[in-house]
Amino acid sequence: MKSLNVNYLGQSRLWWVVLAVGILLIIGGFAYWFWPEAGYAVASQIFGWLLVLAGVVQLCVAAGPDHARGWGWWIAGGIIDMFIGFMLVRSVILSEMVFPYFLSIIFIFWGLEAFIAAGSGRRNKYWWLGIVNGILLCLIGFFFLEAGWVSDMLMVSFLASIAFIYWGFTVAMVGYGMKPAER
Repeated sequence: MKSLNVNYLGQSRLWWVVLAVGILLIIGGFAYWFWPEAGYAVASQIFGWLLVLAGVVQLCVAAGPDHARGWGWWIAGGIIDMFIGFMLVRSVILSEMVFPYFLSIIFIFWGLEAFIAAGSGRRNKYWWLGIVNGILLCLIGFFFLEAGWVSDMLMVSFLASIAFIYWGFTVAMVGYGMKPAER
């Protein structure tokens, strides 16, 4: 879902749902950027619910009658997103302790997914954008690992807002690219 290689994902009638999730992620990222005093715990809860929503959307797109290509990645990503999202919303104390590590796992997974999508779509003109996307996603994931290790909440807050804004734009672009051609 996070890959810029639209041909890898195919087209779906549910493209607008993916676009809406991307827009919600952008709004959530900017809200956290401008109001960091909302708190670390609130951010982990909000993003936990956004991950659950993103996971449900991924599973719906994969299970639909006209499921997109690469539906196995959609299912794997949806299950991982929902698991991590439910772990974040389950307990505020747990989510504060493991928030950067969960986000690190998510972004590294998405980076690897982007690399594989770019490799499978090498016939496309802009296949290399998937590699750039994968590198950026893996870097964000490694920065979250570092922020969690040094327990720097300000760094995690800044990274979370940047990461979710980036994630939202990527998801919105992919959702718009999944729009079926009009007949």
